[in-house]
Amino acid sequence: NINFLWNYGFLLGIIFCIQILTGVILAGRFTPDITYAYYSITHIIRELWSGWCFRYMHATGASLVFFLTYLHILRGLNYSYLYLPLSWISGLIIFALFIVTAFIGYVLPWGQMSYWGATVITNLLSSIPYLVVWLCGGYTVSDPTIKRFFVLHFILPFVALCIVFIHIFFLHLHGSTNPLGYDTAFKIPFYPNLLTLDVKGFNNIFILFIIQSLFGIIPLS
Repeated sequence: NINFLWNYGFLLGIIFCIQILTGVILAGRFTPDITYAYYSITHIIRELWSGWCFRYMHATGASLVFFLTYLHILRGLNYSYLYLPLSWISGLIIFALFIVTAFIGYVLPWGQMSYWGATVITNLLSSIPYLVVWLCGGYTVSDPTIKRFFVLHFILPFVALCIVFIHIFFLHLHGSTNPLGYDTAFKIPFYPNLLTLDVKGFNNIFILFIIQSLFGIIPLS
């Protein structure tokens, strides 16, 4: 009774690893400075070999991570994952880290949308004492802000990756839910049953991912 809805966690892990890989590659040529950040990305896109491909894959992957995350959460709600509290709580922590990491990455190009997005969100956080000063390096969004955001954007995915391993550990410790809705001692082998579903799901998602990365319009604004 295990169907394609159980593929989302596997697919999410693969895309997340692709995000980390492309992010590390882009970080080698990115300049976290308010004067040069935007131009360093245009340099990556126009001048570096396959730089445009890595940038578009990273931008597309961010949207795909959240698309798969929402499907993964909806599957968990539908099949009562709330009864597995450790898996559920660790998953929510991963989701929160995804949100923070994605927002910080949105700010890094330092275009108009990035700047005003950072300004709005930091103003919302100003009600928490000392948080904005620590996060921005001052009372306003400025050069120290993008440097701190770059460091956080690099570190947080690896923190999330560690929690992903904890999430998987709890999942294997307590077992997964199933469409039947009750505990059972019956097991099915991972190979070839589940592996076949995972490979089929990965092929479908990866084709969409490549098409959007190569032919989609992802403006730098």
